[in-house]
Formats: sequence, C-alpha cells, structure tokens
Amino acid sequence: MFQAWRTALFGIYGFRNFTRQSFVEHSKKYKEEDMLIPMEGKNCVVTGANSGIGYATAAGLASRGANVHLVCRNRERGEAALAKIKSSTGNPNVFLEICDVSSMSDIKSFVSRVSSRGEPVHVLVNNAGILNNERVVTPEGLEASFAVNGVGTFALTELMLPLLKKAAPDARVITISSGGMYSAPLYNDFQFDERNFDGSRQYAQDKRLQVALTEWWSEVHGKDGVGFYSMHPGWADTPGVATSLPGFRQRLGDNLRTSEEGADTVVWLCLQPKDKLTSGGFYFDRAEAPKHLHLAATAGSHAHISTLTRRLLSLSTISS
Repeated sequence: MFQAWRTALFGIYGFRNFTRQSFVEHSKKYKEEDMLIPMEGKNCVVTGANSGIGYATAAGLASRGANVHLVCRNRERGEAALAKIKSSTGNPNVFLEICDVSSMSDIKSFVSRVSSRGEPVHVLVNNAGILNNERVVTPEGLEASFAVNGVGTFALTELMLPLLKKAAPDARVITISSGGMYSAPLYNDFQFDERNFDGSRQYAQDKRLQVALTEWWSEVHGKDGVGFYSMHPGWADTPGVATSLPGFRQRLGDNLRTSEEGADTVVWLCLQPKDKLTSGGFYFDRAEAPKHLHLAATAGSHAHISTLTRRLLSLSTISS
C-alpha cells in the first residue's frame, strides 16, 4: 500500500517537473556563459556512451575540447558513436574503450589499462544503466540490472579513485540517477532474492542507491579533492526507455525530453567551478534538487549506506 503511495507521489511530481515542457520553462533561467567553459586537456570517461544521454554527454564534452573516453559494451555500436562524435565535433581526441559494466572482471581490466597510461582522470560520468523487465543473472551471479546500476557503478568509481585524485582539486564524479528513485527507499534485498522480481522497482532502488552512494563518497573522499554529484535527466526519449518502458514512452510521446536536454545538466556539472557546486548533492535542471519527496518516507533509509557499501565491496570483489 505504501509503495503505491510513493509511486503516486512520484508520478504527480514527475508530470509537473520532468517533461520536455518543464525543461523549456526551467531553461529560461539558464546562463549561456555557464556552458562556454573550455575543457581542453581534461580527461573525461563516460560509460554507456554509444547512445542516449551517454552519447549526448560525450559529444558535449568533446565539442568543448575534452579528451573523451567512450566506455561501451558493444564494439560495433561504440565505433559508430566514436566516428560520429569525431566528425560532428572535429575533436580527434575521442577514444573507444570496450568494457561491460555488469562484469567485475571487465571493469578491473579496463581500469588496469587506463591506469597503465599514468594519466589523471578529471571527470568520470557514470551513465551506463539498464532496466530489465525479467530477472537475469550475470555469469558472476549478480542480478543483471543491479550488476550495472549498483555493483558496477560502485566498483568502477572505487577503482578509478587513484586516477581521479591525480586530477585534484578539479576532479569530479557525476552519477546519472533517475527521478524514479523518488519512489523507492534503500532496501537490503538488493537483488530481489526475497521478493517477486519487478524490473521498475529494481531500477528505482538501484537509482536510490546511487544517490546515497554519492553522499557516502563525498563524506569519505571529500578531502581528497574529488567532488561527487548525482543528478537525474528528467523524462527523456532514449533507446533505453524505448526498449524497457514502451508503454510509458507511448503515453508521454512528444512530452519526453531529447537526449541532449537530458544530458544538459550532466555537461553543466562537468563545466562548473566546484565552489559553485555541493559535493554529495543531487541535481536536476542545473540546480540542486531534493533527494526525497515530502511524505514518501525514504530519507531514513540512507542511514544504512555504510552497511550496504560493505556488501558492495564483497560483491564486487575489489577489496580482495
């Protein structure tokens, strides 16, 4: 019953704030100069960069002169995205990295390759994410969407920290959450081992986990010169939405944002001076946003994050 209440609150709040029309209204207050900051010499890593918001983010960073590494699972799609971004931006410093973020072995191999170059990483954008409507288990024994959205995001960020610290005090991690997290608190049952699987609820709690992790990272590593920010893009028309939520996409139609509109705040967070941002904060449409809806009773669940991070360390096997 209470879950239905949370879902209803989220739906009302979303229709008021997350549509394309809301982006148009909010953008009337945007400052053009905020997006004119160059990024030459900055090394940026964007996961899930071959389509949707990840692609739009990578293209936005490349257009400002950054050295952009596209982290993609599929080589063919990654190569197509790479060629398109190089052609559209004229930036030759765009590179393809093959890594399945649901695989801990892939993540470790990828970070090892990047670390061997000895270069700092100024920006890590955790964009890769999936919503499965049926429960699928990876070869490493993890529920597949949680493997990407939860364990993979955690493991990649933790392993990249030494490279991010090399770029301090300008380094930052931006994790792309979802407004759907408003409908879910943190659960101990990460992988729906104890409940009938519900893909949308799994995704929502994964995205809540990302917001709580951002707070935790900021508290633990805030003195190391790395800023941590989570955000959500509103309701955007991406390939992931088309595949996983076709009914939602059909109902919203032209009210969905474009991928570029969804990525706008991600690029904005990459560009802004850190003294204008709140590490650990949650952002939406270029402004800090609430992490919890009034009367949804999700705030207290964040107190469990320290316990949950210990489980994530164990599941990711990066502490061994």
